[in-house]
Amino acid sequence: MSRFSDGYWWSPDGLRLHYRDYSGGADGRPPLLCLPGLTRNARDFEPLAERLAGEWRLICPDMRGRAESAQAKDPMTYVPLTYLQDVGRLLTDLAVDRFVAVGTSLGGIITMLFAATQPERLAGALLNDIGPFIEPAGLDRIRGYVGSGSTHPTWVQAARALQEAQGDVYPLYGLEEWLAMAKRLYRLNPSGRIVLDYDMRIAEPLRVAGGEAGVDMWPVMAAFRSVPTLILRGALSDLLSEETAQRMVRDIGPQAELVTVPQVGHAPAMDEPDAVAGIDRLLTRVLHG
Repeated sequence: MSRFSDGYWWSPDGLRLHYRDYSGGADGRPPLLCLPGLTRNARDFEPLAERLAGEWRLICPDMRGRAESAQAKDPMTYVPLTYLQDVGRLLTDLAVDRFVAVGTSLGGIITMLFAATQPERLAGALLNDIGPFIEPAGLDRIRGYVGSGSTHPTWVQAARALQEAQGDVYPLYGLEEWLAMAKRLYRLNPSGRIVLDYDMRIAEPLRVAGGEAGVDMWPVMAAFRSVPTLILRGALSDLLSEETAQRMVRDIGPQAELVTVPQVGHAPAMDEPDAVAGIDRLLTRVLHG
């Protein structure tokens, strides 16, 4: 596994938050800012870091309420605009001016907010199975499981539970892949049980209409027109439709590339061959224009 250092920073409202920092990019290339999905954390980018760390620097924050970051006192701060402010403070502390945003699902929404508010900071962008319009069926599925805590006595049982819940999302996964996912999603608690590694209250803003995004993101696509942009879509995704992805490409224009990852739902793990090839093309464009 690629080596990283653990770092901490303070949010504007006083939470101690955690990030992983994989070293690389000594030639001055911009770091990859890896922004995880709703129930995910910095560990979600281990496959990407395994391949790219050393050549590229990867900065992988745990959002508030996830993994090693503190839980919020007010669960209604578990919203994209607050995450944007948190990550903005981290970038200030690290003196990072420009970066390649790698955003999975919720992380992609945060990436879109960066494009809307600070587009000059984006050296490139990867929107992983997320767009300005979220399919209602996918959103309903997420609302159905987020915040429903489950515990397991062994890692294999946690992996089997994941397989039962998400087997249609990753139909080609075997036990080894499910175990790896379990290690990224769960943690061992003090009682020796294996539990999901996030504050169950992250679900509360989703119960409010618009809580998953809050603003119309379609106008934001124009902000990516000068930025090398990769749109990854799982062929089986119930969150990002082919129609939405194609419209994103049209709105962004020549800087956009759409890669559809076969036999994967929401969201690609970014270690699939098609995703790997697309990411390599994106990073080549970042370096060489």
